[in-house]
Formats: sequence, structure tokens, C-alpha cells
Amino acid sequence: MLGQSTRWPAAGESKTMQPCTRLSPLLLVLLLLVPPSSPQPHELQEEEGLRESFLLCISRLSPGTDDPSELVHAPADASYRPLLASTIQNLRFASARTPRPSLLVTPRNVPEVQASVACCKAHGLTVRTRSGGHDYEGLSYRAHRPSGGRRFAVVDVAALRAVQVDAPRRVARAQPGVTLGELYYAVAEGGDGALGFPAGICPTVCVGGHLSGGGFGPMMRRHGLAADNVVDAELVDAEGRLLDREAMGEDLFWAIRGGGGGSFGIVVSWTVRLVPVPSVVSAFTVRRLVRRGGEDEEAVLRLLTRWQLVAHALPDDLFVKAAMEPKVDDDGDGERRPLVVFKSLFLGNCSGMISQLDNHLPELGIKPSDCREMNWIQSMLYFYGYTNGQPAEVLLDRTLQPKEYYKVKLDYLTSPIPTAGLAVLLDKIVDEKGGSIDIDPQGGRMGEIPESDTPYAHRRGYLYNVQYFVKWGGGGKNVSSEQEHLDWVRGVHQLMAPYVSKRPRAAYINFRDLDLGQNVEGNTTYEDAGVWGEKYFRGNFRRLAMVKAEVDPEQVFWSEQSIPPLVVAKRKRPRQGGLVSEI
Repeated sequence: MLGQSTRWPAAGESKTMQPCTRLSPLLLVLLLLVPPSSPQPHELQEEEGLRESFLLCISRLSPGTDDPSELVHAPADASYRPLLASTIQNLRFASARTPRPSLLVTPRNVPEVQASVACCKAHGLTVRTRSGGHDYEGLSYRAHRPSGGRRFAVVDVAALRAVQVDAPRRVARAQPGVTLGELYYAVAEGGDGALGFPAGICPTVCVGGHLSGGGFGPMMRRHGLAADNVVDAELVDAEGRLLDREAMGEDLFWAIRGGGGGSFGIVVSWTVRLVPVPSVVSAFTVRRLVRRGGEDEEAVLRLLTRWQLVAHALPDDLFVKAAMEPKVDDDGDGERRPLVVFKSLFLGNCSGMISQLDNHLPELGIKPSDCREMNWIQSMLYFYGYTNGQPAEVLLDRTLQPKEYYKVKLDYLTSPIPTAGLAVLLDKIVDEKGGSIDIDPQGGRMGEIPESDTPYAHRRGYLYNVQYFVKWGGGGKNVSSEQEHLDWVRGVHQLMAPYVSKRPRAAYINFRDLDLGQNVEGNTTYEDAGVWGEKYFRGNFRRLAMVKAEVDPEQVFWSEQSIPPLVVAKRKRPRQGGLVSEI
């Protein structure tokens, strides 16, 4: 029941940290048996000294913590490897060669988060924050390469999992370890089916990272991003202070709603505006298998061209996306063929949806038999792939998404892809080492919000985002082909350069991509970081860097793509002492 899962844990109270997804038994054994490296005796002494000093620090700053050793895990501890592996979602970064944290800290409540950050700063450790482990480049829990600079700690907030819904005020409050599935379920239960929340379709993604980077989903054309609907937050800053919106100020509050996780502090609760949803929504999925080189392919190309012209300009309540993936033609010669899939959500009944499509996109040929009516919470299951009436409780399963080896890249379109470009995509999608491509329309509310309102700047004039996704192997199978799969996704991204946004070629921080560029520890400059930062944030990157200089000039929160500080001539507001001053 909702009431059993919404109580905020008291100081010192423990919740079990559960993995978001499932490792294969063989792979988990390999991960746990293979040490990251063979530490030398002096390294073991240093690790033990750091651990013991950190335990004393936690004891001092969090007196309500009965046993700090339950929170602090060093590489030599038996708990370290399974906890670190528990929410590594991208198995590319589960390798023993991956540089790992000097400490893994697992706070169970807000005071322990405050103490964890303050103790990291006191010990010269940079901080990486993990909630669900879905960072596409793994930067919430690993370094890209061994560094000669400061060591780092991972503060894992997966145990902060409380969610409260205030239906009369149409708001919900969620801690960072809450999954989208858990949030959706709580909202549907607490709002009696009349309220929803506009965010992504993967139910195992946690709100901690999703809201930090923006968070798009099938209701974004009507209600904007998840981050557009954040009305308050509580954040632990680099000094270990707990700040709400009023205390942090509007500049920092602006930055955390789309500026990406891991730069400004640890958000320990989000308060979000809930949106009204009708009692009946409708959805469809239609597929077109393409037989190459004839009228069939020409017809699909014409349909995709027409869809591109109208999907971003449809009524705001109607979302129609397109995807491409390979499929073996079982009825033919077994050849891999492109499969084009159109998927839709309409905030209304099937009659209304079909009427709108008949007016705006009759070429799609949607019939009443293609359309299914459901409530909003069922539509979230539907978009994730559960189309057979599974109960809403499925959303509470944190192991739904399998752990895989993968690489993702993303583009934005400011004009439709011409027929020649669409033909290139259909050709590449059937490559043996290929993946899939999703194209999501923006427009609607997304184009109405000024690009300076939040760090997410891809608003008016950005018609679609294009996601290139490739996965491979798993459980130790075919991992050796990694480079071929990486070459495919990078090659498709390169081939699309003539057709996508320019000056800069835009990207999205929640689809983090180290191919765009990265910071170098000890020499992280605003000018160098602009190579990737302006692609994610356009003109908002400068403001983000100015906020960073105000709230974390020493870069306690640092990663290969954290926001660098930009100091400008500006009077700073007085800073109150934090927990660090007590050490």
C-alpha cells in the first residue's frame, strides 16, 4: 500500500539497498571474484588509514549513526564489490580494469548524506553521486581513466527511497533513490487515477539523475520535461549544508533542474508539480516491415517524410514517435530487414485520437482496431513494452531492465531529414553489428518554454531528438565484438552530421557521451569544457559555470563532464558555515 512506502526514514534508520536490475549469475560471480587490481602493501595501508579516518569523521558529524562501518566501504571490505556492482547498469564499466572509487559510501538518511559529503571534502576526495546507476557513461560510479590527481568517493543514495503524494495540492515529494516506476505508482494511487507526472518511460531509472538532466517522455509535448515541473528541492552542498529552494537561491535552483547530476551537490528530495490526466488515454503501435529496393521501401520513405513534417506540430495531447530496428523476415528468405515502428500516446479516447490522425496524418492509416484505451498508469507500462494488461505493481519491480553492454548517442533535428538521409538510416539499421534508432517529436509545450528558463536549451526550433542505441553480449557472450558495435553507433552518428542541428551540434546531458569531450582533472577550464558543454546547454553553459564558481569553486563534485567553475566579477552573498567547518 502507498502508506507503507511513503514514510521518510528517521535518522539512523536503515533501508535495504536493492539493485535496479539483474546480473546474470555467471557474470556476477566473475565480477565479485576478480579484484580491480592487486594492491601493493603501501596502498593497502593507505586505504585502511583512509577508511579508519573516514569512520571517525562520520561518527563525529552524524552522531545518530550507530555503526558507521555499515556506511563506509573500502576496496578491501567484503561489502565493497557487490555494493559497487549492484547498480552498474552498463556492463562495459563492470570490468576489473575500470578505475573505481577509493570509498563507497551508502548513507541511509539526509544527515548521513551531509556527513558523507563533508567528510569527503575534509579528506580531499572528490564526490560522485549515484542513485540508480543509469548514467550512460558510468560517471556516477567510475573514472574514465586512472588519475594522478585527487582520489574519489561514490556517495550512493539508492537507500533514500521515500515518496509522498499530496493530491489536493497536486505535488509529490520524492527522494533520489525512488524509481520512476515507484513515483508513477505512488502518484496514480495517491491521485485516484486523476494525476500523472511527465517523465521518461524506463521505470527503473531513479529520479535523482533523471530530473537533474531534464527528463523527457511521451507527455513532454503537453507538459514539458520532468525538470520543468520541479517546484522545490533539498540539496546537500559541498560544505555539507542542507538547503531548500529559498536557502540555495534561484541561481542554484535553476542549475539543478537540467544542468546534469554530479556538479552542484546532492539533491536529497525533489518536490514536483503533478499534472491532470484524463481517466482514459489511448495508444497504438503499428509496424511496417521494409522490403528493400522497390515500391515498399519508397512507400515507407514517403510515410516517414510526411510524419516528420507533422509530428512536431500535432495537437499537444498527441505524441507519435518513430523507431527503426532490424528484424529477420521469417516469411521470406531470413534476411535482416528494417522494421519501422510508430508508437503513440493520446490524452483522450481512441475516437479522439483517430479523428486527429485522420486530419493530420491520414497516411499512417490508423484503424480503430489499432488503438487501445487504458488509464495513464497503464500507458506507462505500455510504453515500456508491457502491452498485455499487466498490473501496475510491475512498475515497483526494480529488476525489470536487464543489464547489458551498450553505447548510446543522440542528435537533435531543426529540420526534417531528407529522403536520402532516411534511406541511409534504413540501410545502416540492418548491419550485423547494428542497433536501433528512435526519433521523438518535440514541439508543443517544449517549444513554448524559453530556453533560458532551465539549463535544457533545446526548445523552440528543435523539432525532434534522434537516439542511436547499440547493445551487445551479456553474460560473457560476444563481448569481444565491442569495438565493432561502437564503430557502428559512432559511424551512424557521423553519417547523420549533414542532417542534424549545427553550431553547435546539440546533445542531451541525460544521454551523456564522452565522445563529445571531457574534463582533465587538475586542468578543468571553462574554455576547454565548452567543447562539450555548449552542445549540451548552448548559451546556458556559461550561467551554469558561473553558478558552479559560486557554490563549489573547489570542485568537490567533479567528473569528466562536471560543470567547471567560471569566476566573474560579481559580489558574492555571505556564506554560512557548513559541516566541514566543524571538522
